[in-house]
Amino acid sequence: MIPPVVIDFVTLNFSTLVPMLMAIVGALVILCIDLVNKNLDKSLYVMLSVLFLFVDLGTIVGFSGDVRGFFDLMLVDGISILSQLVIVFASILFILTTMTKLRFQEFRYPEYFALYLFVVAGFQFMVSSDSLILIFVGLETASMALYTMIAMHNRVNAIEAAIKYFTMGALATAFFAFGSMLFYAVTGTVELGQISEVLTRTNFDNYGVILVGVVFLVGALGFKLSLVPYHTWVADVYEGSPASFAGFLSVVPKMAGFVVALRFFEIFIASGDMYVEILLYAIVVLSMTIPNIIALLQTDIKRMLAYSSISNAGFAMGAILIGTTQATSALFLYWMMFFITNLGGFTMIWLNRTKQNSQFASDHALEKYSGLVKSSPLTATMMALFFLSLAGVPPFALFWGKMYLIGSAVNAGYIILALIMAINSAIAGYYYLKPIVYMFLREPLEDKEVKYMANASNTVKTLIGFCAIVTILSIFFIEPLLNIISYYVQISGY
Repeated sequence: MIPPVVIDFVTLNFSTLVPMLMAIVGALVILCIDLVNKNLDKSLYVMLSVLFLFVDLGTIVGFSGDVRGFFDLMLVDGISILSQLVIVFASILFILTTMTKLRFQEFRYPEYFALYLFVVAGFQFMVSSDSLILIFVGLETASMALYTMIAMHNRVNAIEAAIKYFTMGALATAFFAFGSMLFYAVTGTVELGQISEVLTRTNFDNYGVILVGVVFLVGALGFKLSLVPYHTWVADVYEGSPASFAGFLSVVPKMAGFVVALRFFEIFIASGDMYVEILLYAIVVLSMTIPNIIALLQTDIKRMLAYSSISNAGFAMGAILIGTTQATSALFLYWMMFFITNLGGFTMIWLNRTKQNSQFASDHALEKYSGLVKSSPLTATMMALFFLSLAGVPPFALFWGKMYLIGSAVNAGYIILALIMAINSAIAGYYYLKPIVYMFLREPLEDKEVKYMANASNTVKTLIGFCAIVTILSIFFIEPLLNIISYYVQISGY
């Protein structure tokens, strides 16, 4: 007779699950309220989402206790806490961009906001575990909700974008499952920490199988992080999404992907695996360079920002290749600065969105912004500020992230990589200056009537103001922020 399983609930350490449960409970509350009354204003659901995300944030900040929990599936270490703070705080600010004047189709449905909270919970699970099974569950929870949210957009190309994103996600899922299976076959475990121990103890026996597993997991992470050569449809997905949601896609999913990549590649970087390092080096260099070159050719600002986000993801992946404590700290600093700047940039083009059919080749064609400084000087100035920050111009926010990341490459002896990073920053500066030239140095188009800031509300204007202040004054809080980041990175052993 099989003996009964005795579970001590105290040892399960349920506190590790509380942050994710806050987001899940919030989603279920929104769905239940909609069942009772279907005529409530969307602002209620925005406020409920923000409320539950703030509670979620509070549980992360106040977390204390064992890092392991729930049958050892959960791992809430310093890296997990840092990444969850970025994910949840970014999600709070991005959800506020739905409080615009114009009422677009997807924001009329409470399900949109419930799915949004499920996405956040999925990404929190991804960064709070080193079990490939739970990472897979979190990945799929978030991905399925994202596909639906993109398809809810009421533009012609929204369904195309959702199908392309679904196709990319399906391939990533298959790659992740197959790669995990190979590692389980070789090591007998699906926990990354134990996989590292087994591979080190056995001196990487069955190296051919291990390398195949690495290739499949690199493919899965490449799709999720939009790395070259898995970036092909990313610009189409961004173009078919609302600009505010495209900004969310450029920041939050990638933060979760970086943490999974950090935990996975650390196994091979720490052991000095030459083949995996060469593979990662090639992906980092190509992901920085190719999207930058493609961005030079874009005539639509949203597509330009899409390729820019791919290049920035490649830039941040360089920190994982370097593998030092300074580089890991630089990864988080860089992505926090990128988040604030990208939030401002995408929100500005979101506020210039109208419901009328565009008179231009696309909603956000460069020529639409010709002479903007004459009709709306403040709008032109704010957009220029965020583009200059993305270009890495000092003293704006992203400059400090780039400088610290390049410095970590130099200190670790990756001189050529640091040089490639600097060259790509210079290339990016050129295409970020293109919209500034259109706004400040070109005459307005006389034959076309353009409405700017038609979608603006006081809430979103306040959000833009917050991003602008942080972007300009970032020099004053870089050092204390780095101290906090370094503390959490070091207690995690990275």
